[in-house]
Amino acid sequence: MDNGPQKKQVIIVATAGTTLINFSGPADVFTHADKVLSLSGSAMGYNVLIVAPTIDKKIICPTGIEIACQFCAMEIKTPIDTLIVAGNDFQALKNPEYDDFFNWLSSLNENNTRRIGSVCGGAFALARAGILNGRKATTHWDLSKRLKKDYPLIDVDSSAFLTTDGHIYTSGGVTSGIDLALALVEEDHGKDIAIQVARKLVFYLNRPGFQVQFANLLPVYESSNIASKLQNWFMENLHEPLDVVRIANHLNMSPRNFTRVFHKQTGVPPAKFIEKLRVETARKYLEDSNMSIEGIAEKCGLGGLVSMRRTFLRHLMTTPSDYRRTFRTSHSTN
Repeated sequence: MDNGPQKKQVIIVATAGTTLINFSGPADVFTHADKVLSLSGSAMGYNVLIVAPTIDKKIICPTGIEIACQFCAMEIKTPIDTLIVAGNDFQALKNPEYDDFFNWLSSLNENNTRRIGSVCGGAFALARAGILNGRKATTHWDLSKRLKKDYPLIDVDSSAFLTTDGHIYTSGGVTSGIDLALALVEEDHGKDIAIQVARKLVFYLNRPGFQVQFANLLPVYESSNIASKLQNWFMENLHEPLDVVRIANHLNMSPRNFTRVFHKQTGVPPAKFIEKLRVETARKYLEDSNMSIEGIAEKCGLGGLVSMRRTFLRHLMTTPSDYRRTFRTSHSTN
């Protein structure tokens, strides 16, 4: 484990149940950076080590692949420059086999570890260790509400691919670990080296957009939910004005009672729900059809181009045209 006096020790903890790219992505970034630096005549690269969080040194991935690591995290005695916890299957948070790992993780700080980061659900491991208390952090967009609820002392940013707060770095879902590693390489060795690595991996150095563009804006609800009962009627009338009075009349309810029941069951006011439904429907047309943006705006009740653009920027932090360029499917139809 002698990494040489000038190489930075990068430890990536791969948790059981994690997606391979959660830890292989960042590992590939640092490994390629080491090669690029070596070819340029620099010895100031990286020594990358993937370790297990448990003493059996094994990682079992959802694909069925079992990885036997050379070390578990608690065996690392050499100075750590950068520690990244990749993924989390949530069983680890309650599994006694992980207690030693969380105790070890809790002992890390800016005095003994220059940088500490996470990929996707790895933020929950840092949170359990108390590392994220009072800090800004992100995780996979689908896990952000859970992180906010379980750890209220964390300032959760669900839209970002990457957040930085002091020596703590957190990244969003799955491939965001590559964004994280590229940012750390750029921080260490500058933009030119980071660009070379990004090009080698055919990846953006600074990926455009935000995690929210991948998320479903609508809340998840049961079939008995009032929104579910209204779903077909909403879709048939989405191109028309849908105010509370009209919807309540359709259900033979008073506007006040309807608003109360709808908000209680969905967690959002009717007007906000309708706006999100319009955006979600428009997204599908932008992804799967060749319909003009003007036509989509009219069909989804989003008004004209200016109004649709404003609504997309508010909810998805991108414009309809940019969204179509990014997410359009190969089988788009009229």
